[in-house]
Amino acid sequence: MWPWGHLAVAYLLYTIVTHRRFGRTPRAIPAIAVAIGSQTPDLIDKPLAWNFGILPGGRTLAHSLFVVALLVPAVLVLADRLDRRPVGVAFLLGYCSHLLADIPPAVFSGEFAYAAYLLWPAVEQPPEDPVAGILDAFLHYYAMGPYEWLQFGLLAVAAIAWYRDGAPGLGLVRASIARRLGVGS
Repeated sequence: MWPWGHLAVAYLLYTIVTHRRFGRTPRAIPAIAVAIGSQTPDLIDKPLAWNFGILPGGRTLAHSLFVVALLVPAVLVLADRLDRRPVGVAFLLGYCSHLLADIPPAVFSGEFAYAAYLLWPAVEQPPEDPVAGILDAFLHYYAMGPYEWLQFGLLAVAAIAWYRDGAPGLGLVRASIARRLGVGS
């Protein structure tokens, strides 16, 4: 799945959970944490595999359930110590939704080898075409098929939901950028 698909899936899950569990819209900092969490596995694995050759593929270390088993309690302990549990939970929702959203449709027709990344390094990574970086992946491997159109559709739905939720996080990001640029001070 591409970054915008991961972002869409994570935000839609988070807004549904927030509305149902708390009867309100998402808050700014947890919404930003969801967005960051939704990208984190690829921000770790892709450069380490594609740019530095440290990992055998773009879905290995940070996509492994073994790492998740260590990450979840670590993030929750840290979030509790900082008195920011909702932020930690939001990050983990984004992170875990990324792993689930990466499961290709072929798995549902019985081709389970495509989800082997979830058990890396205990299960060997499926073969992956060499990629020279994210730009190379985008330029040479990207094709607009039904799966890609679905991701753009999900992004549109997520953008509408985010807007209806009051665009949580946008004001905080704008203020942070303005502070760093010295605008309005």
